Amino acid sequence: MLTYPKNLSKNKRECLVFNQEEIDYQTAWIWQKCLQKERMVDPDLADALVILEHPPVYTLGTGSNIDFVKFDHLQTEYELYRVERGGEVTYHCPGQIVAYPIVNLRYYQQDLHWYLRQLEEVVIRVLALHDLNGERIEGLTGVWVEGRKIAAIGIKVSRWITMHGFALNVCPDLSGFDRIVPCGICDRSVGSMAQFIPDIDPDLVRQQIIKVFSEVFQVKMLESREVST
Repeated sequence: MLTYPKNLSKNKRECLVFNQEEIDYQTAWIWQKCLQKERMVDPDLADALVILEHPPVYTLGTGSNIDFVKFDHLQTEYELYRVERGGEVTYHCPGQIVAYPIVNLRYYQQDLHWYLRQLEEVVIRVLALHDLNGERIEGLTGVWVEGRKIAAIGIKVSRWITMHGFALNVCPDLSGFDRIVPCGICDRSVGSMAQFIPDIDPDLVRQQIIKVFSEVFQVKMLESREVST
């Protein structure tokens, strides 16, 4: 059974929402680190939720096994980054909505497993709004629908302030996943919401992520258009 933040009673904690379009991975990566660093300096700052899409790019977690990359990573036409998140290799591209929460877990629960389950809960509730049954698989991180992994999660936490987050496959071209072993899982396929709902509206899903994130983390969402790196 999931538990929820205990610190929020009369006054909800605030969370800035940066609802962006397509941003290249390196720019978004630097931006996340800036947001996290600001909150390390001033822990009283509001949390932040960055929502965007990336051009095609592959990322490896800190301890990712390069053997899960099927192309020559030393001589490649594909953009590839090794970053500080947990997890194995994954793929980002247009049609996949990526959410990067920058939250101070000292205001919630200082428990990384709790936080990962909360991110999964956000995805599961969004899927339920479309009559899709999102499922967890014991021992793995992410969300599946009918055996297909529809959302990947990878995080980095410093001084209890988070970065990175989850990627939800709404209507992406899934062929890019063929060049890797997604998340290092050999026996399970990757899926998208569009496979079940061909006319899925990504903009609607973006708004649902914001609303559901507010409900799961019990925060007040404040729209922000300012982008600084």
